Amino acid sequence: DVQLQASGGGSVQAGGSLRLSCLISGSGFSFDEYVIGWFRQAPGKEREVASCISRSDRSTYYTDAVKGRFTISSDYDKNTVYLQMNGLTPDDTAVYYCAAGSGVPSPTAPSDFGSWGQGTQVTVSS
Repeated sequence: DVQLQASGGGSVQAGGSLRLSCLISGSGFSFDEYVIGWFRQAPGKEREVASCISRSDRSTYYTDAVKGRFTISSDYDKNTVYLQMNGLTPDDTAVYYCAAGSGVPSPTAPSDFGSWGQGTQVTVSS
């Protein structure tokens, strides 16, 4: 069983930055077996992937909307995955979730991830 706890959301003005953290725990959890993803869901919209990181194949993924502005990273000693968000715009306003998925090659769809943390609100004002 994998548990995830997201934190770091807040309210910023356009052009500002935030760093989200996702603390992962659970018996038997291993970064080698899971891909960790950051998703976001804006009001009235479907949940979408923002970024993913995989230790097993040393890869990262960014959706086009965040490329060049967001950076995903991890501190395996702290069982934590981060999402550094720079150059925020009002379009980035959403609830952000971290999730863990396994067994699916290059997962990016919400259905590929079986464990979810609670969301953290990010609000960007113009």
